[in-house]
Amino acid sequence: RDITTMTSTMRGSLFSALHRATQRGPSLVSLRNGREISCSAWGQSNNQLTSQITSTRCVPRAAIINNDNTGVSRRFSSRPEKKSMLRLHAVTLKHSDYEDELDEARWDVPEEETHLDPTDRRKMEEEEEATWWLYDGTQESRDVLAAMRKEEAQKARWIKNSSPPVRVSEIDERGRAYGRGSRKSAQARVWIQPGEGEVVVNRSDFLTYFPREYHREHVLGPLVASQTCGKFDVTAVVKGGGLTGQAGAIRLGLARALEKYNPDYRPPMKRHGFLTRDARMVERKKVGRVKARKSPQWVRR
Repeated sequence: RDITTMTSTMRGSLFSALHRATQRGPSLVSLRNGREISCSAWGQSNNQLTSQITSTRCVPRAAIINNDNTGVSRRFSSRPEKKSMLRLHAVTLKHSDYEDELDEARWDVPEEETHLDPTDRRKMEEEEEATWWLYDGTQESRDVLAAMRKEEAQKARWIKNSSPPVRVSEIDERGRAYGRGSRKSAQARVWIQPGEGEVVVNRSDFLTYFPREYHREHVLGPLVASQTCGKFDVTAVVKGGGLTGQAGAIRLGLARALEKYNPDYRPPMKRHGFLTRDARMVERKKVGRVKARKSPQWVRR
């Protein structure tokens, strides 16, 4: 059956080639297999044509002649011959198992090479040089290296966190430094600028606003600790709470403003606790008590 199919296919291609050749007028037809056949075979039977095609005595291409037997060679076209896409020979398929193998290593896609920063690459090379004696290709050595790298990263993180932050002066366009403080339910905003040591609280004189000596000393504590009394003018706006709470809020705001004006003032104020927010608040009243802790008077009879 396969031979019959191949023969019928060859006949079809032969007939189409002979038909085109008779329309153009040449005496020989060039086949796709490199052989040529005379156009005079057009009237022969199918068996004769088949035998002429498959015979090895076909006329070679170099011996092309015309119908008048003048011996003058003539080519059909100057265009190059196209390669035939038709497969005429038999293909042998071996009986085998064509299912995909479970070899996953064949299909592993290699990971793309990561482009490291030159500094990181140098650190990695130094680390490899320092730990070359430890790595031998086993899983245990990989685990040990991973633990060492994790510990070193943690140490670097601790060193970075333990280093003090870099503090710079924060002064606005008017030459002032700002600080905000709070104590109990009082909130204060404080501005300082170079001056003669004048202190104004809520647009009132300092001595008028705080009649008690204790509150005045409490507010001026950061100036005494930083040895800047009489060098800055202080302007404070405070609200909420009583005089004690307002005095504590102004002191914290003043200490933070001095730190922003000059970070060198921080150590003495920090040593005296002026930069620490006092978290003590009024304790709420309890049920069955006169106040937070006070009990009512006990009567025997």
